[in-house]
Amino acid sequence: MALPTRPFLVVYIVRHPHFEPGKAVAEALYEHFRRKLFENVAGGTGLSVIYRSVPPSGADAPLSIDFGEGETAAVIVLFDETFAGDKAYMAWLRETAASVAATGLGTRVFPVAMDGALTRSGMVEQAVRWDKWGGVDEAARIRRLISSLTYQFARMLRSYLERLLHPADEDAELERYLKKVQVFLSHSKRDDDGERIAKVIRQALFDGDGLSSFFDVHDIAPGLPFDKVILNQVRVSAVVAIHTDSFSSREWCRREIIEAKRASVPLVIANCLVDLDERGFPYMGNVPVVRMDPARIDRIDDVIGRLLDEVLKDFLWRCRVELVRAEAGARVRFLPRPPELISLAGLDRAAHEQTVLVYPDPPLATEEQRLFEEIAPDVRLRSLTEWVAETEAAT
Repeated sequence: MALPTRPFLVVYIVRHPHFEPGKAVAEALYEHFRRKLFENVAGGTGLSVIYRSVPPSGADAPLSIDFGEGETAAVIVLFDETFAGDKAYMAWLRETAASVAATGLGTRVFPVAMDGALTRSGMVEQAVRWDKWGGVDEAARIRRLISSLTYQFARMLRSYLERLLHPADEDAELERYLKKVQVFLSHSKRDDDGERIAKVIRQALFDGDGLSSFFDVHDIAPGLPFDKVILNQVRVSAVVAIHTDSFSSREWCRREIIEAKRASVPLVIANCLVDLDERGFPYMGNVPVVRMDPARIDRIDDVIGRLLDEVLKDFLWRCRVELVRAEAGARVRFLPRPPELISLAGLDRAAHEQTVLVYPDPPLATEEQRLFEEIAPDVRLRSLTEWVAETEAAT
């Protein structure tokens, strides 16, 4: 068995070389999407980022893009007056857009309107509107741009995953692409901060880039059983846990976190403690934690951005797993993050054959391995690379 040789997603960052302000934006995008964060779940074939700015020697426009280099591809065009005024670059963009239109949902062009030039070009309906994000500094704009693109990349990978699962069903692929990512906001109503922060995050989600949120006060239809609806929504959502002082003391907050962990859904903790948590809930670890001042609610964009990173990671992992799942037996379970003791819940450990938990690289630290060996000697832990190597050696 071999892992895929092509990246799941290739990101091309395009700007005119004379558009100097675009250099910092391009570099920020490159640094974000080339992080170890994504490499761990997707491996060396997961996500590739390539600049397309300076034409090759003797040419007037960037190299053409070979969309066969990856399973999916995204072309980010930082569009400004300089780009619009260069006939060769505009011809390159039209040619690229035509190629993308012929390839289906696996490739997309994402124009970013850096100024008013894109509006005059006739492509504004497809654009990310950087030029409309007034009132914030450039760092905040870059964070918003990264979040917007991360969400779109996740939709592309979801479409690719749908092709793997249902290769003959084009309608299902389109339906999955258009479906919004659902966000569950786990919060305590016992203190003022929990519900107040949840409402602000909820509004930010609705205002930004098409995310939908699930918020129990407003979204449980009359007549439906509260407990079943809540737990079902947690299992199918990306979850933000708003960790205020009373969070760990609330039964339903604890149940929501446990259910999120058992379902292995994307989960981010927003640390909004004012004073202290009398008993830190043990199952809130092993996931990203973002500190946010509960009074100022000053880092909502960071919380949402980190959650979107987790959503993208989840789709990268699921795509990678789907391509090797056929080699896995009934006793192999794939986890999207490093295993923890709650990962043992639900395993059939009565069978004579060992269960194998396969997770993203790198391998678990020695001290964690030892704890598992003591508590569950019948369960083997393997990073995906380790598991693939063992599987290949056994065949």
